[in-house]
Amino acid sequence: MRKTITFIGIMLFGQALHSQAIIDSFRLYGDVKVTIDRPANFLTGRKTIITFFALPNGNSTEQTMGKKMQPGDDWHFDIQHIKAQTVFIRQELATINFVVIYMENNYKSWPTWKQKHPDFRTEIPHMVDSLSGLIHAKHKSIYLNGHSGGGSFIFGYVAGMQEIPAFIKRISFLDSDYGYDSSYTLKFRNWLREVKEASLNVFAYNDSIALYNGKPLVTATGGTWYRSHLLLQDLQHDFSFARSNTDSLIIYKSADLRVQFFFKLNLNRGIYHTQQVELNGFIHSILCGTKLDSKKYRYYSVRAYQAFIE
Repeated sequence: MRKTITFIGIMLFGQALHSQAIIDSFRLYGDVKVTIDRPANFLTGRKTIITFFALPNGNSTEQTMGKKMQPGDDWHFDIQHIKAQTVFIRQELATINFVVIYMENNYKSWPTWKQKHPDFRTEIPHMVDSLSGLIHAKHKSIYLNGHSGGGSFIFGYVAGMQEIPAFIKRISFLDSDYGYDSSYTLKFRNWLREVKEASLNVFAYNDSIALYNGKPLVTATGGTWYRSHLLLQDLQHDFSFARSNTDSLIIYKSADLRVQFFFKLNLNRGIYHTQQVELNGFIHSILCGTKLDSKKYRYYSVRAYQAFIE
């Protein structure tokens, strides 16, 4: 039996109008903050993409959106810029309603939220269904996306479904698939096989050798480098991949470009967790494998969205 979601404090921002977007914010379950960013020129007859962006650990929605930095500002405001990247995407997808739903919780950690909510396998899919239902459009596709601990939200959704539904068209892990194990393989494989437009893309850097204050950042098997390679290995039983290299990336692409892995090399044992998002990562997670792939931007290159930071 499904729980009824209570919408608390609807329009906390009072439908704030920011340039080309209308932003609403409200709360669910008492500890989840939802912020919906939809284009001001939204038309119900257009194809609509609803992207759920699950926030990284330790970040607020405002920090995730980003802004022009002023003296004294917290550095977190300058490491993701999802709002400016959204504006870039909307300009490229000019005939599509591109909606972003930011998912934050009081603990600023989706792994912690799931520990506090033993029924997360029901609650997360219910949130996705209910929130997407608030967007009234004839032709809707849902994308699941997230950075860092936000990948835990995606895995919570997948764990709660017997199979990944056909209306989920794209799943993107922006250095966020820490929770992957082979128990998820069958669901991903069947979804990719059965849903013609299904797309999976995974971003990771070699965190297995990264150092923080001289100490390893993660265990050899606990980071996204290991987990992403495990996912790739599991999918290689059913899909063939072509490998290519740039000066800093190893890239694997399926023949139809619907499955892509982007592995950032780590030659100095540094930490490249947020740069994968900042350097056009969100843009690429939406456009890679489409006709707009790398047309007016390059992944892991200069910010293509700089002019749109408010």
